[in-house]
Amino acid sequence: MARISLTVENGRIAALAPAGAVPGALRAGMAFPTFVELHTHLDKGHIWPRRRNPDGTFFGALDNVTLDREAHWSAADVAARMEFSLRCAYAHGTSAIRTHLDSIGKQIGISWPVFAELRETWAGRIELQAVALFSIEQVSDRAHVSEVTAAVRDHDGIMGGVTYMVPELDQNLDTLFRVAADNGLDLDFHVDETQDPTSRSLRHIAEAAQRHRFAGQVTVGHCCSLARQDEEEIKETIGKVAASGIAVVSLPMCNLYLQDRVSGRTPRSRGVTLLHELKAAGVKVAVSSDNTRDPFYAYGDLDALEVFREASRIAHFDHPFGDWPMAVTATPASVMGIDAGRLRVGGAADLVLFRARGWTELLSRPQSDRMVVRGGQSIDTALPDYEELDGVLGG
Repeated sequence: MARISLTVENGRIAALAPAGAVPGALRAGMAFPTFVELHTHLDKGHIWPRRRNPDGTFFGALDNVTLDREAHWSAADVAARMEFSLRCAYAHGTSAIRTHLDSIGKQIGISWPVFAELRETWAGRIELQAVALFSIEQVSDRAHVSEVTAAVRDHDGIMGGVTYMVPELDQNLDTLFRVAADNGLDLDFHVDETQDPTSRSLRHIAEAAQRHRFAGQVTVGHCCSLARQDEEEIKETIGKVAASGIAVVSLPMCNLYLQDRVSGRTPRSRGVTLLHELKAAGVKVAVSSDNTRDPFYAYGDLDALEVFREASRIAHFDHPFGDWPMAVTATPASVMGIDAGRLRVGGAADLVLFRARGWTELLSRPQSDRMVVRGGQSIDTALPDYEELDGVLGG
């Protein structure tokens, strides 16, 4: 962080000068670029009131989301909940979001067109990207892969998948890497969302990227089991990840909620991957919200500052803070391939302004009085009322 005087003219950043160089400053405070969320699930958002997770476990979440999707996820339902989530994120100061979309059966023809409509509606406010989400085992179904590929290609999306240690993992990874290369697509995987140290699909993905000499961007989320492996395995895996140019996004709040949950026992693991070690090896690392008020995470509001505040505590981003704020701004923007998440002369005056003057002030309060500036103008930061979802959720 640097002490500067920031000047805005005609909706753009006109100057970044040393602090005190420009007379008539409004006040001292902290200025962030708008936030960038690299890993979310907008299609699942806010279903908690009608489909909860009784035991708080990963498999409980998986089962209950499946039941809710099969019963309720019409175009109107998905659109209403995604729109609500985007309004929350926008009010908190986010300008770009990548969302995973459940891409299974009839849902492929429902959620992708809804996403395309919302991307157009929100253009200029929030830049949206989407990733196809399905099980790695489904890659063996050629018809499924063909249908998903068509949807991703038609909607300028990203190929994805949930990876875990199945016998056909390498074979199915090879299929996805070939499909992505043939269609000019990037890849974004859910990886090793478990405390089992024998879960090593991250290493298999890095080896596949090297094997195929993949030129696109590969992003991996979660990677929880990496923190449970021995030092030699960790060193070798991180080396392969770095050599492959893979980016890693951790979801600290959701992982903390789900991982190592056993009824009647205090969790022993934080469920967060090795961000410091990955970053030190030259890997691009980010943190993001993941799920919002659904069976995978009962809380959250797509507030990237909350993500950064909790990540700072959970993963020790402090002493010193260094450039860790880039994990919710410039780094995820770079992974997404967009011009966002940084302050530069001539760039759009898209800012999040805080009264806080330092780290402990910033991270000790929710900063609900923040000012969000887009194109040089402050926006309405009033959050939508949950009551608006009652008609959708049956409240």
